[in-house]
Amino acid sequence: MAAIDTKRNGLMLTLPWIIGLSIFTLYPFVASMYYSFTDYSVLLSPKWVGLSNFEEMLNDTLFWKVLKNTLLLAAMTIPAGLVVSLCLALAMNATKRGQVLYSVIFYLPQLVPPTATALVFMWIFNAEYGLLNNALKPILSIFSSSWDPPAWLTDSSWALPALVLVGLWGVGQSAFIYLAKLQDVPQDLYEAAEIDGASTLQKIRHVALPMISPVIFFNVVMGIIGAFQIFTTPFQLFGVDGGKDRAAYFLPHYIFDHAFTYLRMGYACAMSWILFLLILMLTIVAFWLAKDRVYYAGR
Repeated sequence: MAAIDTKRNGLMLTLPWIIGLSIFTLYPFVASMYYSFTDYSVLLSPKWVGLSNFEEMLNDTLFWKVLKNTLLLAAMTIPAGLVVSLCLALAMNATKRGQVLYSVIFYLPQLVPPTATALVFMWIFNAEYGLLNNALKPILSIFSSSWDPPAWLTDSSWALPALVLVGLWGVGQSAFIYLAKLQDVPQDLYEAAEIDGASTLQKIRHVALPMISPVIFFNVVMGIIGAFQIFTTPFQLFGVDGGKDRAAYFLPHYIFDHAFTYLRMGYACAMSWILFLLILMLTIVAFWLAKDRVYYAGR
């Protein structure tokens, strides 16, 4: 009887979460799959069209462009964020004094709303008066007297690098996670490596990185998911059309426009499933590549 009461009480405690999950996650998930095979304008009842939405995607040149933009941005932001955050964590771990202060400083950008961050970078990227070009000018003028400042927000060739720089603004959270794991690495391993004559770089490569490899893998997977869901920053910096030549127009924004601007919810759901399958495929590839490269204690 006591066991039955325990199960009933546990079910009652989890019931609000189960209801919320069913209404706000499971139902939209299943509904989007159905709508992807329909012509659904939101205002009228959905009409079954089979694979027409996916066939239209094959001939949609703008879809392929935004998909290419999304893949390029992910290919740039994920490695850059990994390297910069890891370097910050290693530097903070080697610093004995002021480590807490540096951790707070690097984490602070995470507390700034994305819209406020975009407004700050609109000023930083200003071609004539921006902080970035004014900082680069004395450095680049050494190599060229006729230096032309990059038009970060109006030149299509600089759109993706600008977004990578904005992404690096928020690597403090990943660096903080790396730092916490680095501080758990047994000092005995460093001492043994030092006795064997290992240099600082060798200790990082052969001791630190293998020991924190689970955290590196976690951040890579989260980076894949986040990179393919970017929306607010390019929308704020480059406008609704992604700037010149739609260089900053990405798949989440294209899905949003079809769903809520053009009222083509069926086509938007079809693209959402392509995005989901793309993220899933890359995550599976990441798990496959990490199978023999990630060290788990006790295994």
